[in-house]
Amino acid sequence: MTSAALHWASRKPRAFGARPLEIGLVNNMPDGALRATELQVRDLLTRAAADMPVLLRVFSLAEVPRGEAGRHYAAKYHEPIGALLSSGIAGLIVTGTEPKAQAITDEPYWQALARLIDWAERHTVSTIFSCLGAHAAAYHLDRIERRPLPTKLFGVFACDKAAEHQLVAGHSRWLAPHSRQNELAEEDLVAAGYQILSRSPQAGADMFVKRRESLLVFLQGHPEYDATALLGEYRRDVRRFLQGERETYPLLPHGYFSNAAQEALLGFRDRALAEQDAAMVHEFPTAAASAQLSAPWREAAAHLYANWLGYVAEGQLRRGWRRIPQVAPASPAFHPNPL
Repeated sequence: MTSAALHWASRKPRAFGARPLEIGLVNNMPDGALRATELQVRDLLTRAAADMPVLLRVFSLAEVPRGEAGRHYAAKYHEPIGALLSSGIAGLIVTGTEPKAQAITDEPYWQALARLIDWAERHTVSTIFSCLGAHAAAYHLDRIERRPLPTKLFGVFACDKAAEHQLVAGHSRWLAPHSRQNELAEEDLVAAGYQILSRSPQAGADMFVKRRESLLVFLQGHPEYDATALLGEYRRDVRRFLQGERETYPLLPHGYFSNAAQEALLGFRDRALAEQDAAMVHEFPTAAASAQLSAPWREAAAHLYANWLGYVAEGQLRRGWRRIPQVAPASPAFHPNPL
């Protein structure tokens, strides 16, 4: 059991008995990352919960564009968003997705996501909005515009605690993966009444919160990422360059690859720039790149989520147990297994 989990596990018998705390995940990630994201979140919550009983339920917004495989996966393994809106879930996690439109309000799922943000504020004890989800929520609630970055912010960055808060109790400095083209500037957030909990000299505001009808938590990074997630994104962007879907070759993620891996990847980059052959994607040095990968941010991420689960649990107790309606699964194959 991690020290983070210990912070809350001692409260479990009095707080829960045998009844699990239900946590919802609205997975908006692109098709290729759907299953991986759910595995990452499930693993992170397992680490954070220790012996606290937690039940993870996964939901989909039908308006997020998907290919045939993505639609099939969501229909088989996700509950429809209507099941969330009629549930008694007290803690919610809303992921981002890859931005396509210049204005977030032009994304095809914008209206559905805005309705979800309103529901989360009124009905949960706390909701975590991640990456583009954080940008969408800050815009919808306070009209804070995201700012485009000159280059993609990509890699692992050291973050410092910026304020005392229950969510960051026990840590003062940690690592966090970031992968984004835009940012919410700290000065804009502070002017709108957000409390900055952590920041990085390179990545800017990392985590921030705002207390409205519930505690809304915003993460510009991806603490849920496993050791291979950034490699997968980098390889995807290399493939897009080789296939002519992007003009520039992607930069290596900051603070992530070993020296040996960087040498192999930069050698491949030089060949790719010289030849620009789509068939080269099959020669990408995956084995060399992944040989020494690790996820040094995961312990701090589990600590954050342990603190968050405890906050949600205490808030649920203060409200009293609400009767949770019986909701039919998305399909007979759906099983909301406990962590």
